[in-house]
Amino acid sequence: MRSRSPYGKALGVAVLVSAALTLAPTTSAQAEPADCTTDANAHVTTVPSPEQFFGFPLGAGQPRILTTEEIKNYVQAVGGASNRVRTGTMAHSVSGQELPYAIVSDPDRVSDARLKKIADDIDSLRDPRTLGDTKAARITADSPAIVWIAGNVHGGEKSGADAALKTLYELASGLSCDVAERNDNLITIIVPTQNPDGRDASRRQNDFGFDLNRDWFARTQPETDGKIEMLRKYPPQVFVDAHEMGGRQYFFPPNADPIHHEIADQPVDWINRIGAANAAGFGFNGACGGAVTTECYFNYATYDMFYMGYGDTVPATGFGAAGMTYEKGSTSAVQDRVQQQFNTQWATVGWASDNRHEILSGYYSIWKTALAEGAAGTLQPNQVVQPTNTVQFPVPDITIRSYFLLPGRQIGDVRRLVERLRGMDVEVYRLKKPVTVPSARIFGGRTASDLEVPEGAYWIPMNQPQKHWIQALIGEDPYTPFPYFYDVSSWSNPLLMGVDTVYTGDELSPKADLVRKMDGGVASGASKKGSYSYPMDSAAASELTFKLLAQGVPLSRDLATGVVSLPTVAVDRHALDELATSLGVTVTGSGAAPSGTALRTPDVGLFNGTGISTTSGSYGEARYVLGARWGLNLKPVTTADINGNTPAFTERTALVVPDGSSSTGGLTAQGLANLKQWVAAGGTYLGLRNEGTRVARAAGLTSTTEKAKPTGYQVIGSHFRVDTATADPVALGRPAEDFQFNNGDPILNPSTTGVNVLTYPTDGRFWSNGYTVGSDTLKGTAALVNEPTGAGHAVLFAYNPLFRAYNENGIHLVANALLQPTGTPGAQQRSARALPPAEPEELPNLGGDWRPIVIQVADADLARTQAVVERYTDTAQIASADGSTYLTIPNPEGLSADEHPYVRDLIRDLGVAGIPLRSVVA
Repeated sequence: MRSRSPYGKALGVAVLVSAALTLAPTTSAQAEPADCTTDANAHVTTVPSPEQFFGFPLGAGQPRILTTEEIKNYVQAVGGASNRVRTGTMAHSVSGQELPYAIVSDPDRVSDARLKKIADDIDSLRDPRTLGDTKAARITADSPAIVWIAGNVHGGEKSGADAALKTLYELASGLSCDVAERNDNLITIIVPTQNPDGRDASRRQNDFGFDLNRDWFARTQPETDGKIEMLRKYPPQVFVDAHEMGGRQYFFPPNADPIHHEIADQPVDWINRIGAANAAGFGFNGACGGAVTTECYFNYATYDMFYMGYGDTVPATGFGAAGMTYEKGSTSAVQDRVQQQFNTQWATVGWASDNRHEILSGYYSIWKTALAEGAAGTLQPNQVVQPTNTVQFPVPDITIRSYFLLPGRQIGDVRRLVERLRGMDVEVYRLKKPVTVPSARIFGGRTASDLEVPEGAYWIPMNQPQKHWIQALIGEDPYTPFPYFYDVSSWSNPLLMGVDTVYTGDELSPKADLVRKMDGGVASGASKKGSYSYPMDSAAASELTFKLLAQGVPLSRDLATGVVSLPTVAVDRHALDELATSLGVTVTGSGAAPSGTALRTPDVGLFNGTGISTTSGSYGEARYVLGARWGLNLKPVTTADINGNTPAFTERTALVVPDGSSSTGGLTAQGLANLKQWVAAGGTYLGLRNEGTRVARAAGLTSTTEKAKPTGYQVIGSHFRVDTATADPVALGRPAEDFQFNNGDPILNPSTTGVNVLTYPTDGRFWSNGYTVGSDTLKGTAALVNEPTGAGHAVLFAYNPLFRAYNENGIHLVANALLQPTGTPGAQQRSARALPPAEPEELPNLGGDWRPIVIQVADADLARTQAVVERYTDTAQIASADGSTYLTIPNPEGLSADEHPYVRDLIRDLGVAGIPLRSVVA
């Protein structure tokens, strides 16, 4: 692969011997490059070592964690000193910090031209339609594989970044044959920190409070979006995502179940084999078990590969890579944390080097298989990898050859989804003529015969290389194989957006054009005395509305149709076209003057009082959606502001109370009275999920009550059909039937004094996807209520409509709520009955703004289960139903499983005790 080794020349100059390097050279099937050395501690002296640059080694002997600035400076220093390295900036964080990267390989490969040629060759393997087996064989024989090592996606999990710099130093300056083989066989891309803002703050989330390891498919945050673009430029065959967890152990795959069925066989095989290589190279105390409980590794626990927002599932499904999650216990000493991260990174790179040709050949096969499956309409079957598990829920025997996104409404969000798909190299077509679908399936569990899909609909054929990603992202159901849940059980993008979608196994050949750019913009001109208009029926159109209001453009909205209009003379057509196109909204011109009720920019307060986390959850999501995207100037409102009736509260026209852990927000009786008086005077109260709805109830703003969840009730991030009260201003532009995302949210009995805007059907139309148990409890309850009080409103969402900023239909409803006119809703031609404040009651805080931990076992296993659980906590609540016992462990801080201090160890100990787990929600 390489005509001349650069290592002999370097050996002729000088070497640096580093005693701190604690790695064992691996045996490679490749021939050793000429003139390299067997000395693993030999390095080029002109490349600064960690000891020289920081004053201490990385890994063994490291006294402290590096700062973000030190990371950036070291990447630059090594890049400037080594001819094997090319550096750059992958993205910028919310605060504007750089996310530096380094690309390492042989010196003759790291020029822009050579890197582009290699990346293009690797990318061409992803489309066998245009490549052919002969050319593919040449590429797999001659090209290096691409390995990514990325750390610190969670800001407080820092050791992976430091270890990545140690890996960078070894590859950039090492003179051993082991290093030479790695650089000969691989392009290694190192991104030490994916979250510099979070690192600086020692906080999991970025500056908007987003967990960047849940943002991969939606790409709402700049750190994620830049990363995906670079992955498209340099598609990986192996992707390492280095994390930390609680304790003093280390996790690397094989993963826990479930694994998403559309992850190809090859990545799963590579993942498990890399795990074996890590075990061989781990050192320290080896495998955990028996008396060995610290500085050891474990597999098959906690970390699944199901949700399509992780740093392993997206590389695996969208790019065909071995997506590797590594988790090191954060209570170990710094030197042990970093050294263990380095040992697994080094073993991974070594395995990829040793198996380069097999990886690339298998990589080509992934996409050939995807094409064949797509043409046949075949979904991959569910599988499990843990030896003790069996598939409980198989993928149904259905054929899917095409998806259609219908254009009848919400076109801005339809186009946003099209762009999300195109941003992962999915081919999307726009119909030039209607097409009849003989056997159609309609999202929401319905079917139709000879359904006509109209001109302008977007067609996504499965017969294309990205078949796996298409099904994983937009499938109506993810078909979980096993009831263990680390995150949500559904993320179907059409359901999240509320977009009308059809799929079929029919063989169709519609007349359609490939979409090459975002549709939308000004479709027709308007006279000087006329107007422009667009339906505000989507999150995209809502964003356009707020952006125009921020520019001072006068807007009116028809409260019957939801159409927004503006005077022609109020805006430059070119600027309007550019803005509308960027959002996928079609604007039409007319000779008629604007009509409707004038819209006003709300003066929004964001509650940050008792019970609210200001670094995560819906508080940060509100800052991002309402603040960053819509341009609203959100003003903080504290508990003391409401209790004291200060101008910081009383001068606002709207108040958003995010989800949180308090039922009263810390408000006194006077504060609750102040809140109710403010609403009656014309204020708009938006309450989200637990705290948002409960504070309203405490203040006497709603007649809703919470319905108790029955024993065994589980709704794990699933979608439900809901009925919409379309005449209410909050529902303006929504369809009569919609979809709503429920993540174990509070259950609201319907209001008797307001409008129940979204309700769960009571008849056969009740439908859900994902994983649910006992969800019939939701029938007839309310998901969204608009309560009038005097001239104002309390709009109460039982769920979080801003969840991860990818719940577009919920975002649209929030916009409607903020823009509704003051006064009693037009749908109610009666005065609202005065409600007395409810007796403030602090309800049990079982799950914070996430979920409690719930373990389901057979009744017969309760005693054994209790014995294990009691080693960790005495807070478990026990209830039984239908032969199962449920142990609910409070999680008041809303911690995910990898943050939790003992849930991983608890689940593992239950397995060691031989207790069959019927389900786990963590």
